[in-house]
Amino acid sequence: MSAVSINTVTIMPNQTGSKPMCTTIEDCRAVVEGASSHPGVVWVGMEYRYMAPVARLIQEVHDGAVGALHMLAIREHRFPFLPKVGDWNRFSRNTGGTLVEKCCHFFDLMNLIVAERPLRVYASGAQDVNHRDERYDGEAPDILDNAYVIVDYEGGVRALLDLCMFAEASRNEQEIAATGDRGKLECFIPEGNLVVGVREGRKLESRVVPVDETILKAGFHHGATYYQHLAFLDAVRSGREPDVSAQDGLVAVAIGLAAQQSIAERRPVDLPQL
Repeated sequence: MSAVSINTVTIMPNQTGSKPMCTTIEDCRAVVEGASSHPGVVWVGMEYRYMAPVARLIQEVHDGAVGALHMLAIREHRFPFLPKVGDWNRFSRNTGGTLVEKCCHFFDLMNLIVAERPLRVYASGAQDVNHRDERYDGEAPDILDNAYVIVDYEGGVRALLDLCMFAEASRNEQEIAATGDRGKLECFIPEGNLVVGVREGRKLESRVVPVDETILKAGFHHGATYYQHLAFLDAVRSGREPDVSAQDGLVAVAIGLAAQQSIAERRPVDLPQL
């Protein structure tokens, strides 16, 4: 997966299709090394950070709204993989596996919200429903369509991904819950709600995080495409560091690969092993 260089600006491949920076640790390391000596902006496209309700949740967590964060849960219940050119996304050898190709965004969100080093991954998953009757040159697809992934972080926070890709009949495609010793924050996509819960007095408040209708119509991911491009443009103009570095892209891929390995080998995987 190659980047496009324009003078001193490097744009990593568009992430609307949920593609990782690379599909192997070795390739990710090569990108990180190249980025370290590149004079311009190297930005890995992780759009989910910029969905307005998610961005608000991230800010609230970092501002201490839940107190000390202890648990983070991300659920994506959605439709199956779409057809792609050459049906490349039907085989893990092309994608790194569902938990790399599809879920790098969520592992990036975990790392951003928790703001600690991921240490260990436990996962359980399978291909139970989707693409089982498909054949490509006589070969059956091998991509997972559901999984649970738990990530242990250095400071003791635990994060969970709950993925199901045969759950079209869902009220929301994504749900995020961040729970600390003072309270809980939840956001729901595409509803756009942020629910703030405070333990003391058991208070609950629901807020709609608005996104301009024109922005919603212009792209996917609840306006994230637009907001990420604004941030990227600001980095190019100001010369500041990118919001999402090549190192961030590497760690998100590493968690996905560790999860795929955990499922295949039925054991926890320590990230330093990768």
